[in-house]
Order: sequence, then structure tokens, then C-alpha cells
Amino acid sequence: MELLPAGPGHPAVVAGWPTSAAEVALWCGRDEFPVSARTDAAWQQEDGVRAFVLVEGERTVAYGELWLDDEEDEAELARLVVAPEARGRGVGRALVRALLAGAVDAGFDDVFLRVRPENAPALRCYHAAGFRPVAPGLAREWNAAQPVDHVWLRAGE
Repeated sequence: MELLPAGPGHPAVVAGWPTSAAEVALWCGRDEFPVSARTDAAWQQEDGVRAFVLVEGERTVAYGELWLDDEEDEAELARLVVAPEARGRGVGRALVRALLAGAVDAGFDDVFLRVRPENAPALRCYHAAGFRPVAPGLAREWNAAQPVDHVWLRAGE
């Protein structure tokens, strides 16, 4: 598998992967179902966002973003999603590890992500990729600014 920068055709593919409104909420916190390719493409234009796809042969099997914050000297892995037909095969773990390597290669040692507590498959994936919960007080502080509570994980904690 190879991690590549997302291209102009990827939003249309990725937007079709969530199979329900509940899955969209877990993926990106939106109420929109299905997510439009235009929404996905707009995310990729946000400041500090680098979008990537994981490719297996000729197939795009996963998507994720690095949110790079030079001012805070930290990176966040975000909007991670695996194609339905590729789930359960370690693709998510490969995506997380590749994005983490990309963040470290870009000079960021503090790398974290957030996930909804009810997203058990994602939590298992992130733990298997080496992410651990941040301290409870820090999680409370970070959740204070969020519309819903998340489990906050940091690489190598």
C-alpha cells in the first residue's frame, strides 16, 4: 500500500464510502448524508490541511488528513475513513501509521487524533497503531471546545 496526496477525483470516491448518517457522524461529525464531493473537496482547501489517500494496486482504499499547526507545533490526524470493501484487513492501521510517519517527517513530534467514544472499530485501530489516551484533564480541556466529547489520543503516549 502507498500513501499519496489526494487528487481532484478523490472527493467523489471518498464521499460515497460512509453507508449511513450515523457513519458520517462518526467519520466527520457532519449531519449531511450522503456527504457531497464538494464538501470533501472544500475540506482539502482549508489552511493547514494535507489530504492523502492510501492506494492498494489501482484501488483507493482509505483517506485521511493531516492538520498541521506550525504555531502550536502539533499535527492532528483527521477525517480517516476506509473503503467499505477494505475494512477489517488492517488498512486503517496502515493509513494511521503512514499519516503518522508523514507528520513526523514534516517535523511534528506531537501528533494526536480524536475519535467518538462509540466508534469501537476506530478506537481498536488507533490503539493498534500506537496511539494512547491523553491525560484525563487534558481531554476535558480539549473537549470543552467541542460540540460533542471525543476520546483524545496521542502517538506514543
